Amino acid sequence: MSAGRRGSATTGLAVIGLLIAAYLAGTRLSGGLPVCGPLHGCETVALSSYSELFGIPVAFFGCGYSLVLVGVSVTWWRRADRWALLGLYGLGLLGVLFVAYLTYLELFVIGAICVWCAGYALTIVSGWLIAALALRGSSEP
Repeated sequence: MSAGRRGSATTGLAVIGLLIAAYLAGTRLSGGLPVCGPLHGCETVALSSYSELFGIPVAFFGCGYSLVLVGVSVTWWRRADRWALLGLYGLGLLGVLFVAYLTYLELFVIGAICVWCAGYALTIVSGWLIAALALRGSSEP
């Protein structure tokens, strides 16, 4: 996969993640619950005490994080900036660790899976893997 395609892929994933986080933040602001279909895990996760961090909904952090990812990813994609790729890799690694923690909470503490949260986690992990492979294949100093 070319650098341009990798950059467009990471940007697309970051935008999808931003849309998911914005949906979850919007439902939180409106006082509603995310629509999860027949699974009902989203409601359980949204109502849990783990849906906030320092009194701030986790989805708000996801929006801010995803906005930064979009910016860094676009910079890498459009300018082929190695520093942007390194930033994308580092931010992605932090994101992977955080969504791994949140997924652990869903599975083993809350006992419910939110499909929106799982989708968001998938965008973070996929984007990080693309950045890691691009960094590994990069021969520039």
